[in-house]
Amino acid sequence: METANPDAYLDINFLHELGKRISSAPLNEVLWKIVRFVSDFVNCDSCFLYILEGDELVLKSSRNPHSDILDRLRIPLGTGITGWVAKHKMPVAIPRKAYQDPRFQNVSDLPEDQFEAFLSVPMMCRDRLIGVINVQHRQPKFHSRRDIQLISIIGFLVAAEVELVRMESELASLPGPLQKS
Repeated sequence: METANPDAYLDINFLHELGKRISSAPLNEVLWKIVRFVSDFVNCDSCFLYILEGDELVLKSSRNPHSDILDRLRIPLGTGITGWVAKHKMPVAIPRKAYQDPRFQNVSDLPEDQFEAFLSVPMMCRDRLIGVINVQHRQPKFHSRRDIQLISIIGFLVAAEVELVRMESELASLPGPLQKS
């Protein structure tokens, strides 16, 4: 008889907890819970979650207290590492000296701009970009393939939730019998 992989069991618990968080709260609260969950999962010093609005990524949630820039910090597609990830729909993991990467660009002079390690993962739904999740570390940090895959899964699930909220909002604004009751 084969023994179950203990990592697989942890991943199932992880996905179960994530599903509970997504299905039980308003979107802004979900985004905040996801940022906290990701931060705990990878033990990072910073976590930002951006949502695509038009051709810009808008900061919607942050682990660190950046309430003054939530909904105001905007990154054009293609700008900086975050914008590059959004434009190319591919994750980027930089284990050290992320601020020296040729794609790096100070966006708003945040303390995180000088952090060593950087992981940026696109949030996708049906091959459409919905947003980006960034995690940063003050010290060098190698992100394993498993880390990247699990944060990508979070991105897929959160992107689907964002799309669902958008569709519900559009449906509620329709006149007549198509309107959501």
